[in-house]
Amino acid sequence: MAARGGARQAVEVDGRRITVTNLDKVMYPATGTTKADVLRYYAEIAEIMVPYTANRPATRKRWVHGVGTAEHPGDVFYQKNLDESAPDWVARRSIEHSGGPNEYPLVNDRATLVWLAQMSALEIHVPQWQFERTGGRRKPDRLVLDLDPGEGVGLEGCAEVARLARDILTDMGLDPLPVTSGSKGIHLYAPLDGRWTSDQVSAVAHELARALEADHRDLIVSDMKKSLRAGKVLVDWSQNNQAKTTIAPYSLRGRLTPMVAAPRNWDELAAPSLRHLDFEEVLDRVAKHGDILSPLLASRDAGLEPTPRHLESFEATPEARDRLSKYRSMRDGSKTPEPVPDVVAPLSTGNSFVIQEHHARRLHYDFRLEYDGVLVSWAVPKGPPLDGAENHLAVQTEDHPLEYGTFEGTIPKGEYGAGEVTIWDSGTFDLEKWREGKEVIATLTGKPGGGLGGVPRRYALIHTSRPGAENNWLIHLMDGTKKKPESKLRRAAVTSLPAFAASSAAPVPRPLRSPMLATTGTAADLDADEDWALEMKWDGYRAVVYLDGDDVWLMSRNGKDLTATFSELVKPLRESVKPRSAVLDGEIVALDRKGRPNFGFLQSRAGLTEEESAARSATIELMLFDLLELDGHDITADEYDVRRAALAASVTPTGPVQVPEEFDGDIEAALASSTSFGLEGVIAKVRDSGYTEGRRSRAWIKLKHQRTQEVVVVGWRPGNGSAAGGIGSLVLGIPDADGIRYAGRVGTGFSDAERRAMLTRFRALARKSPPVHDAPRDELLHAQWIEPELVGEVTYMEWTSAGSLRHSSWRGWRPDKSPADVRVE
Repeated sequence: MAARGGARQAVEVDGRRITVTNLDKVMYPATGTTKADVLRYYAEIAEIMVPYTANRPATRKRWVHGVGTAEHPGDVFYQKNLDESAPDWVARRSIEHSGGPNEYPLVNDRATLVWLAQMSALEIHVPQWQFERTGGRRKPDRLVLDLDPGEGVGLEGCAEVARLARDILTDMGLDPLPVTSGSKGIHLYAPLDGRWTSDQVSAVAHELARALEADHRDLIVSDMKKSLRAGKVLVDWSQNNQAKTTIAPYSLRGRLTPMVAAPRNWDELAAPSLRHLDFEEVLDRVAKHGDILSPLLASRDAGLEPTPRHLESFEATPEARDRLSKYRSMRDGSKTPEPVPDVVAPLSTGNSFVIQEHHARRLHYDFRLEYDGVLVSWAVPKGPPLDGAENHLAVQTEDHPLEYGTFEGTIPKGEYGAGEVTIWDSGTFDLEKWREGKEVIATLTGKPGGGLGGVPRRYALIHTSRPGAENNWLIHLMDGTKKKPESKLRRAAVTSLPAFAASSAAPVPRPLRSPMLATTGTAADLDADEDWALEMKWDGYRAVVYLDGDDVWLMSRNGKDLTATFSELVKPLRESVKPRSAVLDGEIVALDRKGRPNFGFLQSRAGLTEEESAARSATIELMLFDLLELDGHDITADEYDVRRAALAASVTPTGPVQVPEEFDGDIEAALASSTSFGLEGVIAKVRDSGYTEGRRSRAWIKLKHQRTQEVVVVGWRPGNGSAAGGIGSLVLGIPDADGIRYAGRVGTGFSDAERRAMLTRFRALARKSPPVHDAPRDELLHAQWIEPELVGEVTYMEWTSAGSLRHSSWRGWRPDKSPADVRVE
């Protein structure tokens, strides 16, 4: 490839033949850099660069006659569509635009990168998301901020803004990595875990840019208007939009000199000599230090979680993509009547299925769907469920050849899978969703008289992601036989707290479900003989969600209607939850500008305080973590893994409705992660446990960073000094066998506005006698008593020997709890 000359010549790159031309053409006149130099750079950097471009639609900027000079710049044009002359081995995907579909190349290998360089594509631009293997778009796996200097600002100004942005991103739990763009500014990348949509990431990036601008108006602007940029750095957040692209790391730039979008470290950004790097410098750096941007690659498979076998099989070359290699290694075609083809079929768009009854050592059913030229297969011990009340285990096995779709016969004794195979049903399927290694939803239409009953059956296959059982899936019939829907009855009572009062005409489902409760504990309480799932603990209001057609209700743990209070969750729930009938368990949280739960903001949002500024800035989200009822069927007896898999299949996170994933790690790492994200703690759940309604169980253990206690407010004491004439402290109680016992006082943690609001509320609840049976003499002399109807929450250091809270601080009201719910943590 280093040969010079204008003649056409063929070169071989990783087994691909590429015709190269005009190798002596000068692409960068200022440095004399030729087309041969460009091809050499991309051939050498490909191993490092391709992981950042693979499976992403590539937009190219081409300078067919070179970049030119400052006086006479070369012509450049953007190209999205793939050339008709493109080699057939170039991977490609189509995207529908308003003007019709565009077919994009995927820069998945060195040969494609070199071929694009031969086409004078100096710059490669890609989005922050990848294609799924099925052609759909995955959620973004990285966030990017483009720090673009305005007139009068240099690279050092961008570096200063990068450091300011780094502080905020780090507080958000992200790990930003800088790249000098090779043009003017700096790009900041941060890996994401694949949970958020492009719209959500864009919204976060926009808010971050606004926050930076608000704190540094003399240096930073977040508005795209060019007239506002002079003397400032634009924090361009818009490149997180799924329709936008960013120059790929390690790509050349079409500037006057061959600069590169070069990853840097933070020490370099602090150096006064900071400058952009050219391609020779980048090659030298990579040879000495490797890829310093590599932490970003850890997020490439976020949200995908394919099996190791599928990760190994999904490669660019047909040789590497032979998905039947394992199948052939397990069978000898001379000894078994099963089809054993020499090569895998070409990629296909067929939609056949077969379910085979397999009398092997144990009877099971082989469930096979045609995909990418093979039959993707699961062994289902109990067979596909024919009733929506049942969830069956499905164990993913090796891919089978398409010819297996018609196979019936006897596999000889001593061979793999020995036994009788017959076709139980076969036909075609309509694919709704295929998330590799994660989830498949398809409607199967079999033959009249077949095992499926001759009617369409809509199945969901969900990977359970259980450590030690990586091939285990759940198969669920989504539209099966349903029980008679529960009747709707008018709500019998409303809460005593005005903030949670709803229209008395609003119907609610009966019977109401009581959520399962966790036991407070420590890491030492996690039995080593049990298999524990770890989830983050959210600091908010517990909510049981009921869906019946278009009707949605959110009810608190003690049956109070939260629907009107958090009405913005209703529409997203309708859009997110697929079943027409379901009961779900979750937590309503209020998030601050950093995306962290803020219980005080939740109080404001619910109207329990007068802090309206906080209420306006609070973002309400619903974190769903369990499923009690699906399509009229109670699934609380199913184990945790089955319920979670059914939840993942039933809910598509939309806007404020989320399904947080399990934590992948041990309890120490989970607690550390919880602390870094500003969360309340961790919930550990026994994987093979059912859902015990309304009971506090040691199958769920909550591990908190702070000691908190729910309390019944039984009275108040007047304040002194600046609080004179108002509330100075609250008198607290805890229910016991004799009624309510005295539990001390709390006098800190309130704002002046909260004290005023409390005084107004307490006047309506005033009573003469103490609600506690053991009130101390000092309280009898000074306390103003109220009816014991209101529940709050405090933090504290310890309990005194007399049973009072020591060094307590007010956290807020708990309108989602009743006095009967309060117990000593």
